[in-house]
Amino acid sequence: MIIVKVELHSAIDKTIQELARMYISNDGTGTEEVGNYKVELLKRGTTSVYRVGKVLNHARKRLSVWILVVKALGSVFKDLKEWN
Repeated sequence: MIIVKVELHSAIDKTIQELARMYISNDGTGTEEVGNYKVELLKRGTTSVYRVGKVLNHARKRLSVWILVVKALGSVFKDLKEWN
């Protein structure tokens, strides 16, 4: 499992606050070359999932993990009509 966390590190009081967390899990249906993944976004400060998605046919050996993260974010936010 890949865990993507977004943290705010305060320069003022030196605290660390987690702003977001995403899990990307191999769903076991891919091959050595191509992976299929389940994506879960968690509600801030909890283990509750509030958005799910999937990434299919990701060329895991050829592409950067950052490409997987971008695809994962796209899969959970693809239905958004507005970004405000």
